[in-house]
Amino acid sequence: MKDEALSLSDPKVFDLVRAEERRQAEKIRMIPSENYVSRAVLEASGTVFTNKYSEGYPQKRYYEGQQNVDPLEILTQDRACKLFGADHANVQPYSGSPANLAVYLAFLKPGDKVMGMALPMGGHLTHGSGVSITGKFFQPVPYGVRRDTGRIDMDEVREIARRERPQLIWAGGTAYSRIWDFAAFAEIAKEVGAHFAVDMAHIAGLIAGGAHPTPVPHAEVVTTTTHKTLRGPRGGMILCKDPFAPAIDKAVFPGLQGGPHVHNTAALAVALNEAARPEFKQYAHQIVANAKVLAAELMARGFHVLSGGTDNHLLLVDLTNKNVPGKVAAKALDKAGIELNYNAVPFDPRKPFDPSGIRLGTPSVTTRGMGESEMKLVAGWIDRVVGKPDDETAAKVFAEVLEVTRRFPAPGILLQ
Repeated sequence: MKDEALSLSDPKVFDLVRAEERRQAEKIRMIPSENYVSRAVLEASGTVFTNKYSEGYPQKRYYEGQQNVDPLEILTQDRACKLFGADHANVQPYSGSPANLAVYLAFLKPGDKVMGMALPMGGHLTHGSGVSITGKFFQPVPYGVRRDTGRIDMDEVREIARRERPQLIWAGGTAYSRIWDFAAFAEIAKEVGAHFAVDMAHIAGLIAGGAHPTPVPHAEVVTTTTHKTLRGPRGGMILCKDPFAPAIDKAVFPGLQGGPHVHNTAALAVALNEAARPEFKQYAHQIVANAKVLAAELMARGFHVLSGGTDNHLLLVDLTNKNVPGKVAAKALDKAGIELNYNAVPFDPRKPFDPSGIRLGTPSVTTRGMGESEMKLVAGWIDRVVGKPDDETAAKVFAEVLEVTRRFPAPGILLQ
């Protein structure tokens, strides 16, 4: 019996794990930051490396017994550098937010100005949001998107940077569906004497697979989560040019954390190896193809897709013209077996916890093997549920969703 020790030791947790496996297998998961890892990644994350403390870096540890940890971390660093073409990789951050904090610690002092995409416009909390430590210890200088196009205006970014003279400029976000012009950002940062960092957490897998331009040649430092489109374990990683490696490493340890989570390092090594394979490139491009079809199908049904479509893995949809708040739609769709999240849209008049929009993406469904024809089905289901967000409609749609998810088994999940 799978997980027999867990079932005997803690039946309540065992039952919750089984229930979550079934939920992930049965539903169409479209939260852009979620995905399925392979069985190999799951197995690596559950190894005895979870028992080991390894403060420091390879060959410079503070504890003994690192004979297997050091080769593992070096292997993971080498795979990350090769995959993304980076000079140096730090694979120890616990997640994406700590990775971003390490950039602040390495480059800035309290009170310095940091320029990033505003949270309501699609940015991330750690890019200077006022509710984050990054907006409390540093002076935030936000940029956004144009009201008429939903896209970043690089002339406006340059104007803001010239006026404010920030010490750090971020590119990257959580709800922006277009290509990031990393070269243009780098030019602006150079012009105003700012450090330039890219948070590629959402698009790391697309970059690894050649489905989005890479920031590595342009940025001094690049941060990322290791899950999302990259399909690794929950964790963080920092890539940087050689001159910045000592400051980044010192900021991660001892600046922000103690011992790394070595079992996650093992799982990351496996995921990076998988991402270097030819089939991963096909997968990354299929994510984008699926997202484009989904956007087109929704727009054909009268949905307001921000910026008029997508170049990556996600869509941001304003439901104002449908007369349904984002939260109402998201909860009804969840009952219908389609999991996404309610989300603020640029210039949203509604509150963040009850916004006008929904955010959805195609990484998880693409990992399951779904293609353009399934995206057309999904668009139709979303249209039906948003048009009539009641329990009866949700139940009918969920029955149809189950027919599809049973044809596309969830990777890594062995249902009993």
